[in-house]
Amino acid sequence: MRAPGFWWRAPDRPGLLPRLLAPLGWLYAAATARRLRQSGYVPRVPVICVGNLTAGGAGKTPTVIALVERLVARGRKVHVVSRGYGGRLEGPLRVEGADHSAAEVGDEPLLLSAFAPVWVAKDRAAGVRAAEAAGAEVVLLDDGFQNPAVKAALALLVVDAARGFGNGRCLPAGPLREPVATGLGRADLVLTIGPPAAQARFDAVWGDQLTVPRLCGQLQPLRMGMDWQGTRVLAFAGIADPARFFTTLRAEGAEVVRGEPLNDHATLSEALLHRLETEAASAGAQLVTTEKDAARLPPSWRAKVLTLVVRLEVQDWSPMDFALDRLGL
Repeated sequence: MRAPGFWWRAPDRPGLLPRLLAPLGWLYAAATARRLRQSGYVPRVPVICVGNLTAGGAGKTPTVIALVERLVARGRKVHVVSRGYGGRLEGPLRVEGADHSAAEVGDEPLLLSAFAPVWVAKDRAAGVRAAEAAGAEVVLLDDGFQNPAVKAALALLVVDAARGFGNGRCLPAGPLREPVATGLGRADLVLTIGPPAAQARFDAVWGDQLTVPRLCGQLQPLRMGMDWQGTRVLAFAGIADPARFFTTLRAEGAEVVRGEPLNDHATLSEALLHRLETEAASAGAQLVTTEKDAARLPPSWRAKVLTLVVRLEVQDWSPMDFALDRLGL
């Protein structure tokens, strides 16, 4: 599903359709508020929830990877609990990269399992209990900010700086899962991800509404010995914002002959991949995709498709470090 363009218009230019859909947004917000009044499992170890206020991706997976690395550097045994979006297994079960497929556990858990023990659980409380029983000292809850099943010790909201909170309206009139003020009132930290120009735009539109400490970060390509300069590529991406991936490739010097945007978590069928392979061969180009999409590739295609890997770089970790210190981590 591709998010409608009107979601991301400035709040002062809502347009007619968002105004017509606004009553449904109010109902959605009310339903979220009722759900959040439920009491959840109180874990025995600190749980850090990494979530967002908008539908679709904001950079949560790179954020979880960065937090895993930071907590491991502090000597902590960190586990990750994920709903396993797109996977058919209910869980709770521990993801094993060699034994599970993205169709079974979801692409993001499969990717994250290379960095820490990952538990897939539709019931997030059951997933946290499984992690605790397996010796976790701290649990990262991937998504779940609007799910009351687990009481988190720390809540980090991740925001795409370029898109911010969109038009400021709740689904379906806008991208929000709950009103901005309500969500920020339950958050402990905010991380905005994007280049300097996007960060400046976020400041101008939303900066005065932030009531909690903020971190700023940017996704940067990981240097893996691949020289993209002048490389002709046919790129495809099934993420929340495929255009951002194509822009990153061009910034690395690649010649993107065409970018194929797919729905987030889209199935990479043999028919689709053969079509892209034929087109790339005709154009003298190499197929390339994102790390998350690569997790969904059939095994026979993994050697045929290059992957551009990105990692989160945060300007100043001190707000997060202070919060971890207060939790004894």
